[in-house]
Amino acid sequence: MNIKSLISAITGLFVVTVINAQVPASFYDFNFKTLEGKEFSFSSLKGKKVLIVNTASKCGNTPQYADLEQLYKTYGGDKFEIVGFPANNFLSQEPGTDSEIQEFCTKNYGVSFPMMSKISVKGKDIHPLYLWLTKKEYNGVMDSDVKWNFQKYLIDENGHLVKVISPKTKPMDAEIVNWITGK
Repeated sequence: MNIKSLISAITGLFVVTVINAQVPASFYDFNFKTLEGKEFSFSSLKGKKVLIVNTASKCGNTPQYADLEQLYKTYGGDKFEIVGFPANNFLSQEPGTDSEIQEFCTKNYGVSFPMMSKISVKGKDIHPLYLWLTKKEYNGVMDSDVKWNFQKYLIDENGHLVKVISPKTKPMDAEIVNWITGK
């Protein structure tokens, strides 16, 4: 092994170690800031089904905010929660600041479900939550790729990843509603 290969191998191990150290073992160990700057702990979601969705304000799927809000008003509460994560990973379709995103969501869609501070859902700067959601080594269920804005991840009442739902699937789709209601 030459020196370049050795350095590359050591660097790769270091990067994997650093990433592993940042990814909590449990879904409930994640903590975030909301768009308003308030603390939000996933431990508050214990016992609830959760839909995680990456969002964007300038996307063809942006009207899904209205459907997400309808889903939340219909089923949200003690047994179900939606948590939105604005992300600018696809064609710069979420360029706004947290306050601009908050204003957009409230003014245009009346969003009342929890919206977190903007993160990255893929690439070199992927947030640890999305590493957990997309890598079987962390979530214990499956690998996936975030294909576009408004991809949905379903988490059961015990904090386990259940399924990945296509960005094109609307929030009020029977597949999602039946999962929430247990039908």
